[in-house]
Amino acid sequence: MKHILLPTDFSKNAWNALFMAVKLYADFECTFYVLNCYDLDMKYASGAQSTIRSGMVYKALKNSADNELDNVMQYLEENHTNSNHQFQKIAYAGDIMSGIKGTISKYDIETIVMGTKGATGAKGVFLGSNTVKVLKNIKNCVLITVPKKFDFKSLKSVVLPTEYAHFIPKHIFNPLLELIDQETQLKIFHVAQEFKLNEEQLSHKDILKKRLEGYAYSFYDVPIDSTVAKAIRSFATEQKADLVVLTNYAHTFLEKLTQEPVVKKMAFKSRIPLMILPDFEG
Repeated sequence: MKHILLPTDFSKNAWNALFMAVKLYADFECTFYVLNCYDLDMKYASGAQSTIRSGMVYKALKNSADNELDNVMQYLEENHTNSNHQFQKIAYAGDIMSGIKGTISKYDIETIVMGTKGATGAKGVFLGSNTVKVLKNIKNCVLITVPKKFDFKSLKSVVLPTEYAHFIPKHIFNPLLELIDQETQLKIFHVAQEFKLNEEQLSHKDILKKRLEGYAYSFYDVPIDSTVAKAIRSFATEQKADLVVLTNYAHTFLEKLTQEPVVKKMAFKSRIPLMILPDFEG
């Protein structure tokens, strides 16, 4: 049984993330936890009547979250017929990071699937602020981010950028490999300014080949003409990727993607879902 977390703000993007999750894991027995976090705006917590005012606002927020979650559950009950799947709703009073961390430990969550931006997210940014917080702070779960307009059907084309700079333990790839079959085209590309591999990189590439035995994969060299983010975006678009897979180890282009200049410049428009595999360096 898989335990998958679906954070939601009930936006169209959150709904699309839910739809992709149930398609992606259609063949697996899963419990999906639909989590909504509501937090009190501090402006309601000041003044002489702050206690009364805060209590009223919290009650209203809780009622709204419960009602919206009930609507999600009702929709799924009426429209989702996969017997492999069951759903639980969670309304959490607090900030989203505390809610996600608490849910992970309580329900043994292994994967988080969420939208790239919420109802008020700016258009075109790499990832929404909440998604970036999760990416930077949650290192022990698979994270899948889903753009609002991406219409996921199946995993036909998967893109895996790499620098061949790190040894990747076998179990790190399991969350990806269990989702693909022999029909899936796995496209591994070296993102660099020069492509001559040193001895360590060659060893890592050979190990990667062993990891992927039995799967359809191919290697590409992709020169960086501006930014890593743009190189990933362009290649994934050209290959009509259904998923881009990144590993969440330190000091790689994943950090370059989420640092402030990239987000501000909107260098990577989130048009294709990302799977970020867990950190394996602590």
